[in-house]
Amino acid sequence: MISNLSHINESAAIGEGVQIDPFTMIHEDVVIGEGTWIGSNVTIFPGARIGKNCKIFPGAVISAIPQDLKFQGEETLVEIGDNTTIRECVTISRGTIDKKTTKIGSNCLLMAYVHIAHDCIVGNNVIIANSVQVAGHVIVDDWAIIGGSSAIHQFVKVGMHSMISGGSLVRKDVPPFTKAAREPLSYAGVNSLGLRRRGFSSETISHIQDVYRFLFLNSLNNSRALEEIEVNLPATKERDEIVNFIRSSERGVMKGYIN
Repeated sequence: MISNLSHINESAAIGEGVQIDPFTMIHEDVVIGEGTWIGSNVTIFPGARIGKNCKIFPGAVISAIPQDLKFQGEETLVEIGDNTTIRECVTISRGTIDKKTTKIGSNCLLMAYVHIAHDCIVGNNVIIANSVQVAGHVIVDDWAIIGGSSAIHQFVKVGMHSMISGGSLVRKDVPPFTKAAREPLSYAGVNSLGLRRRGFSSETISHIQDVYRFLFLNSLNNSRALEEIEVNLPATKERDEIVNFIRSSERGVMKGYIN
């Protein structure tokens, strides 16, 4: 299951049933969970912690040192959860002194040529389409979908169950449950189709839409909109997720609807 044409450092911890194809290089201080497949011409640098039953396609580079001039060679990690697929030529940089770790969750799909920079945190069940470039310190919450060829500015946060249109320039935070499109990136409605596919009821989706009417369709500033939401709409985990996301945003959130 492990090609003799690959180089595996003797200190690397390789789980049962791992398949490693020819011409792959695995360095020291690497852990690979059982049942994972690693294609040819993959390079896995020190600090990689890869889960079970992952698929890593040819040309991927995992846990290279960050492209950050402040990096001083500190020992940091890349952690990848179970059942995650990493397609051709994806690059994932390990962390810096800031968070120590770059994290990719379980059941994710990173399509070809995606770059995930240092200290990013990507949740579970996330889909990142071809050629998306994610700068350092970005947070992508569970179930988010990012369209191909998008570029995400450092320190941006992408909320859970959101969907970002292909080719987007993401300079501001994208709140949960939303669709984001246009230039500059703006609110394009609630991700209703995605929410239905994941079992959200029509009542819950309608409630989320009510929250965003206050935020993005009523010409209120964010502080006033949040006050109106808390006064006029019942407390639910979805409402509170949105309110807390907006309140904690450091970069500010994307614009409201633009004709």
